[in-house]
Amino acid sequence: MSIQGLDVGILGPAFCAGLLVLSTHVPMGRQVLARGIVFIDLAIAQIAGLGVIAADALGWEPQGYAVQVAAVGAALMGAMLLTFTERRWPEMQEALIGVLFVLAACAGLLLLANNPHGGEQLKDLLVGQILWVGYKQLIPVALLYALILVLWFTVRSKSGPIGFYAMFAIVVTASVQLVGVYLVFASLIIPALAGRFFALRYQLIVGYAIGVLGYALGLACSAVFDMPSGAVVVWALALCGIAFASLSRKSAN
Repeated sequence: MSIQGLDVGILGPAFCAGLLVLSTHVPMGRQVLARGIVFIDLAIAQIAGLGVIAADALGWEPQGYAVQVAAVGAALMGAMLLTFTERRWPEMQEALIGVLFVLAACAGLLLLANNPHGGEQLKDLLVGQILWVGYKQLIPVALLYALILVLWFTVRSKSGPIGFYAMFAIVVTASVQLVGVYLVFASLIIPALAGRFFALRYQLIVGYAIGVLGYALGLACSAVFDMPSGAVVVWALALCGIAFASLSRKSAN
């Protein structure tokens, strides 16, 4: 345990990455809960990760544009498939999302089976490397998220399922490469879930508050106690969500 780990040069970019992820995931999380498709982000994230793994297996440059295209392309294909299944079998959508997640995860494991660094790649995909994020890396993501947020709050309601799934796939693909699958899921679901204990007009604000506090506390604790940042932030988000939900019940009583 040491407060020397509280290095703004490292934690600053990581916290900004968390804020960027929250900017899109909190409003999207509310829509995901409303649609009853809680595990869609895990499925889309896993499909995007499969695109990255496949690109690596082909020998493409890890940080090159080709890998980004592979990840986004895979995620968009998954999004189009889910658009079709929602129209064809809406009553089975959540189950189909689960099946798609398992298939993508297993495909990734098969591609990594003979890779000596496969275990490390899989860990990075799931837990992420948020502490290695730099400000320069965040600039294109910020521009992308700004565009998506404008579209989300203006034309998303008119674009139907295809617009929702396409925007969701693009955002999740970028987020996974910043913070990993687990933090993407936690950022999407926990603030939105805890926010439902509050009146509708406060839910978005409460969701953002939970997210910001969770990332701040999680990153600080992970640095002080020298623990994996992604896992600690997930727990911090959960504890903040529980605390806010408890406060809402007390105020109601």
